[in-house]
Amino acid sequence: MTTSAELLDIIKNENIEFVSFRFTDPRGKWQQLTQSVQIVSERTFDDGIMMDGSSIAGWKGIQESDMVLIPDTSTTMCDPFTRRPTLVLICDTCDPRTRDPYERCPRQIGRKAADYLRSTGIAETAWFGPEPEFFVFDDVRSNVTSNEAYYFVDSSEGPYNSGREYPEGNMGHRPPVKGGYFPAPPVDSLAELRSEMLANMIAMGVPVEKHHHEVGTGQCELGFVFDELLRSADMVQIYKYAVQMTASQHGKSATFMPKPIVGDNGNGMHVHQSLANGDATIFGGDEYGGLSQEALYYIGGIRKHAQAINAFTNPTTNSYKRLQPGFEAPLSLIYASHNRSAAFRIPFASSQKARHIEVRFPDPAANPYLAYSVFLMAGLDGIQNKIDPGQPLEGDLFALPEEELAKIPQVCSSLDQALDALDADRDFLKQGGVFTDSFIDGYIALKREECQEFAETPHPIEFKLYYSV
Repeated sequence: MTTSAELLDIIKNENIEFVSFRFTDPRGKWQQLTQSVQIVSERTFDDGIMMDGSSIAGWKGIQESDMVLIPDTSTTMCDPFTRRPTLVLICDTCDPRTRDPYERCPRQIGRKAADYLRSTGIAETAWFGPEPEFFVFDDVRSNVTSNEAYYFVDSSEGPYNSGREYPEGNMGHRPPVKGGYFPAPPVDSLAELRSEMLANMIAMGVPVEKHHHEVGTGQCELGFVFDELLRSADMVQIYKYAVQMTASQHGKSATFMPKPIVGDNGNGMHVHQSLANGDATIFGGDEYGGLSQEALYYIGGIRKHAQAINAFTNPTTNSYKRLQPGFEAPLSLIYASHNRSAAFRIPFASSQKARHIEVRFPDPAANPYLAYSVFLMAGLDGIQNKIDPGQPLEGDLFALPEEELAKIPQVCSSLDQALDALDADRDFLKQGGVFTDSFIDGYIALKREECQEFAETPHPIEFKLYYSV
């Protein structure tokens, strides 16, 4: 932990001019409040920063709006994107009178979930390794008014641009639809941009691994090292910021929207996870796929509560356009060793120490603190109540006959359905006081607003289908 005095030394030695205090709202968006170093003191870091919580969607009403941001000094980093030297600290949100954690703060929920795990005696640490995907576009336009609704996205990599005339000439190197996985440049035109994204993540303290082109047109993925729940969620927020800011600096736009292009793959966020005591995972064993019985029960818990979990791991109306057959997004709640068409995959591990599971239905619109917490709470429910995950299925689920698929439980098909499931299946989240009814009700109300706006707005495809009826 960096002390308040050490932070002041960093500010002096690095010629820092501003300090950015950042926190995450219920939708998963990074927010910030920036102060000049002229008014920053040790007391700033110890006592926190006052803020108006009523301005954050899904938080307090205007009649009880005072909140305090408490910086987590272990998250100290410099912002590589600001012209003026700026120090960044990630904050928790608390009640200013009692200093108690605010029950609707996503990071505080993640902290409580990690504490609850330790209180159960099942394990000491929950480890998470996400794989968020994103698209990079050269031009993005959209508008929704009372008499107009459209969107337009363009990528120089798009196969739809094979005949387009460019001032500098059309170089012709493009991945085909669903053919963008792992090509080398010049077909992969974004390799240098991704390298710079990783370099900026390193500058912000994230231990990175790799980058590569993904299946879709202009689709990419960067990799970073797995970590414990809170730190891994922090790194997802840094990841998104670094990706979008680096793209912007190069005149491009990056999006983590689950399904921005029709007919091509969407953005997923596969989440690798395991539980451990010290360096020893409790997921390694002699059961199926080299897993322990606890790991299978953990899968059973997530499988049982999957539709309620969807409300957090697939939290947008657009999420369910990705969860459609034929685009590598797993719909069937089945587990298998190495099988990428299953919702739960058991990846190859070179040792028992590396045993873990991968859940493949989430997308990167998810708030990472909430997504990790609901996975952990469901998995712990599975272990505590010995929930059977059913039988594994090794075959290609995408090739199964419809009558066979119909027998397998599925993820939700809409956000409305997921919110209904969460409303009905919430008790597992409230164990240990991790989630509260107040937060769950507020979250459902926030997301219902999105569903209502989506439901009442005509879609362009409806004019194609129905205008002349």
